[in-house]
Amino acid sequence: MIDSFQKYSRAAQLRVAILGTLVTACAISLGCSSAADSKQQKAQAAGPHAVSVAVAPVLRQDIPVYLNGLGSVTAFNTANIKSRVDGQIMRVNFREGQDVREGDLLIEIDSRPYEVMVEQMQAQLFKDQASLRDAKLNLDRYTALIPSGSIAQQTVDTQKATVDQLDGQVRTDQAQIDSAKLNITYCHITAPFNGRVGLRQVDPGNIVHAADTNPMLILTQLQPIAVIFPLPENNLQAIAENMKQSTLEVEAYDWDNKVKLATGKLLTIDNEIDPTTATAKLKAVFDNKDNKLWPNLFVNAHLLLETRKNSTVVPTAAVLRGPQGTFVYAVNADKTVQDKVVNVALTQGDITVVTGGVDPGDTVVTDGQDKLQRGSRIEPRNSAPSTGAGSSKPGSGNFSAGSSGS
Repeated sequence: MIDSFQKYSRAAQLRVAILGTLVTACAISLGCSSAADSKQQKAQAAGPHAVSVAVAPVLRQDIPVYLNGLGSVTAFNTANIKSRVDGQIMRVNFREGQDVREGDLLIEIDSRPYEVMVEQMQAQLFKDQASLRDAKLNLDRYTALIPSGSIAQQTVDTQKATVDQLDGQVRTDQAQIDSAKLNITYCHITAPFNGRVGLRQVDPGNIVHAADTNPMLILTQLQPIAVIFPLPENNLQAIAENMKQSTLEVEAYDWDNKVKLATGKLLTIDNEIDPTTATAKLKAVFDNKDNKLWPNLFVNAHLLLETRKNSTVVPTAAVLRGPQGTFVYAVNADKTVQDKVVNVALTQGDITVVTGGVDPGDTVVTDGQDKLQRGSRIEPRNSAPSTGAGSSKPGSGNFSAGSSGS
């Protein structure tokens, strides 16, 4: 019985030993596996992450170069219509806001007093003409008596002077008649040019005078119409040279630079530079057929200086500045980036013309560059819209005088 108990005890100890060995092996295995996983995670954490960025292609296209200035619309002709005679207004032959043509009758002033004056002066002329004829007849008689010695030479000379005096009086009478007739013409006020009538300041029955300071109406010519805008003096040379080659186009945009109102052409450059602002005034003319431009309206004027053919362009957001100058991050085939130095020739709105560094067909990073360095791996999150001529809205960018297309 004792032998049986000893056999049972040894068997139990053996099972305990085997179980302990298995537990130890499992613990070692789990520890090794956990260490391996930890090393793998650390290795993954130490490895490079792909940075999510926005990209866009480098394109080749024609770029219009604009010079931008804030200007005001000015009527091509403006007339403050006043009376040149005194009198009562009989008729007002226009409506407020009416478009009139040159020569149209606008206002009639009572001309009867001047017509009566003409009749009086014509009567005085008739009287003086009769006196002149009598004086000439007497002069002829006196002149015929000179050879016979029947009349003194002094009498003849006096009569000749009388004839001259009466002749002068006749001419004065005729001038007074012409003046009175001119006043009758002034009583019929006509439009001096094609234009639009403003608000009426007088009504039929009002008495007007030539000395009145306020006009009876204001007439403005809206077709064509002008825009005057300033530009920096360092652009004048390029503008003058391009004006010699062709007529320069000017576009007028509204106050917030979003809606194009009209397209015209550059007419002239002012003959002096404003020393206080270092700018010169330019004048553009617009047909204004649809009357979108009104006098004293503020507009953004965009002068098309030239069009640069086959330019290499990138989005303006892709251009960065660093110690080495301006550069972009170009995307390689393996989705890594490389910084490439570029020369900025022109920034026009949301596109930039560059030379060197990149070529059409390349891809550049437009957003997320602050997380990049040379060799960084990227993951494009989207593709920016293709950079087209339409994306460079005139006036949304700045023209670099140093890179003007002179």
